[in-house]
Amino acid sequence: MNIKIYSTPTCPYCKLVKDYFKEQGMSFSDIDVANDATAANEMVKSSGQMGVPVIDIDGEIIVGWNKSALEEAIAKHPQKTKQVA
Repeated sequence: MNIKIYSTPTCPYCKLVKDYFKEQGMSFSDIDVANDATAANEMVKSSGQMGVPVIDIDGEIIVGWNKSALEEAIAKHPQKTKQVA
């Protein structure tokens, strides 16, 4: 499962999303759109949103902290990858 989290360092909802995935033992790519204009453009193009967090789970886009939507998306992918510290 490929998980990307488009976030900024000061976003409290981004922290909630990242903490959720860490608690689940799942690895993810944290993409700081505050410091990467190319990534910010990619995020807007894929989600139509300028706000963070935007989560991409194997191409399924979830905008904002929405635990039930995250759980549904994860359930579609039975393979969980353990986080590498």
